[in-house]
Amino acid sequence: MMHEEVGFEQIRTWLNQRCGINYTDQKKDLLLQRLGRVQRSFGIERLADMSRRLNDSQEHDLQLAVMHAASTNHTYFFREQDVLDKFRDTILPTIANRNEIRIWSAACSSGDEAYTLAIIIAEALGMDALRRVSILGTDISAPVVERAEEGIFGARQLEQVPHEYLQKYFKPIGMGQYQVIDAIRNRCTFRRLNLMTRPYPFKNDFQVVFCRNILYYFDIKDQSATVDAIYDVTEPNGWLITSVTESVRDLSTRWTPVGTSMSRRPGGSA
Repeated sequence: MMHEEVGFEQIRTWLNQRCGINYTDQKKDLLLQRLGRVQRSFGIERLADMSRRLNDSQEHDLQLAVMHAASTNHTYFFREQDVLDKFRDTILPTIANRNEIRIWSAACSSGDEAYTLAIIIAEALGMDALRRVSILGTDISAPVVERAEEGIFGARQLEQVPHEYLQKYFKPIGMGQYQVIDAIRNRCTFRRLNLMTRPYPFKNDFQVVFCRNILYYFDIKDQSATVDAIYDVTEPNGWLITSVTESVRDLSTRWTPVGTSMSRRPGGSA
């Protein structure tokens, strides 16, 4: 049992160093549950064995599987409606007339957030405005990035989608699943990215960055470093959106908080 405890601590340390993911003691059972799925999938009997194999550079598949299991969060469309309302009512009018509207959904998981934002823009500005929209979704997990690109979702992830939106922006494909229509999917691009690998490799800055429900996995130092790196790829007067449970107010950062869950990069004329 002592070996298992040591193995668990080594894996927890590996996740923190490799991904910045910080599982506190309160989240120990959650991590054990997630690691258990990887153990069964790879036929690994003990966490001590998993820990040893994680440090073998040849075990790339196992490393990706552990990162995926540890970072995966339950996501769904129209999550935290209050935050999305602020985006639609406060932020979108400040960028609505831009020739190109560039938004980054960091830690996008299976793409629910990116597609939600495209739908909100289509509703607020009209379908024609989508031609000016580029939404990038990134996640550390390759499997969820592949799922995001497919744009196929089951009923559980679509529970918060208004019925008229479901009819307008999704097509049923059988087995209780729906696929996002091409007009929305074509505006969203998905790539694998580790938020710990800074600075970020983007040619063009974003006007809005959503970084929700991921910062609380990081320790304070990495939270600050992450929002600082996001600042560097955001336009002057651009916006950072965090979740209602994550605030940049307590971090050492150049962002200017604007109410709950919203911050703005100063500079230039609005």
